[in-house]
Amino acid sequence: MITNHDKAHILVEALPFIRKYANKTVVIKYGGAAMVDEKVRDEFMKDVALMKYVGIHPIIIHGGGPEINSMLKRVNKETQFIEGNRVSDAETVEIAEMVLSAKINKSIVADLNKLGAKAVGLSGKDGGMITARKKFIEKAGEKIDIGFVGEIADVNRELIDILVSQDYIPVISSIGIGSEGETFNINADYVAGEVAAAVGAHRLIFLTDVNGVYKDFEDKDSLIADMTVETAREYIANGIISGGMIPKVNTCLEAIERGVHHVIILNGQIKHSILLELFTEEGCGTMIYHEA
Repeated sequence: MITNHDKAHILVEALPFIRKYANKTVVIKYGGAAMVDEKVRDEFMKDVALMKYVGIHPIIIHGGGPEINSMLKRVNKETQFIEGNRVSDAETVEIAEMVLSAKINKSIVADLNKLGAKAVGLSGKDGGMITARKKFIEKAGEKIDIGFVGEIADVNRELIDILVSQDYIPVISSIGIGSEGETFNINADYVAGEVAAAVGAHRLIFLTDVNGVYKDFEDKDSLIADMTVETAREYIANGIISGGMIPKVNTCLEAIERGVHHVIILNGQIKHSILLELFTEEGCGTMIYHEA
């Protein structure tokens, strides 16, 4: 049982970290079980609200793959994936935009506003914030058209800066706009990395369904608490980092190369994982950083 003395000690321990992050920007990629599980979702919202109340500037980037899959199934629309990319014709991207920018985005905003945190929902199309171009897949020397799937051409931080300066929490869906006004669905991890780089974020946090990066995934004691960019590249080259973790770590490395101070991979299913990472000495996931 936690005593009042223990509670006071926890608050005192957090004080230097609260001071450290005051007026700093933290970009959070929100997804996975943290988005789907109602109890975990509620705790996430409280964590973000608390961050705001202690002087941190959170920015939330979200996707919503499972929800898009569910909606496509409801309308009997078949989904094809090529190398992890959803092939998106005009109807598919229209459904994706509806799910991401309307249903999910506004739900996050409503939950934060109920806690007294001022949140504003946006897509990358708003104010021309995220401009995108068509993404192609290279396979066996052939360029494959996967439809309205985009890669980022530019992030205009002006609207984000205005909202943050007025004490709002931007909540941004991973939809971008093309040069001719077309809509593109963009990988949310990629969007989070690019937005974090554009705003010069102090921290970029990826919420996942695993505790972080392991030297051996079967050995749960092999979690890597922190590693340099150089070490991460070595681990990818020699196969320690493999499978679906490779693109996520590569996104982390790209964000760091473009100016993000530290990138953290956390398990969003752990209660208050963000607070444990930011406000305790031990942390809670895997931190990647440039060696000084």
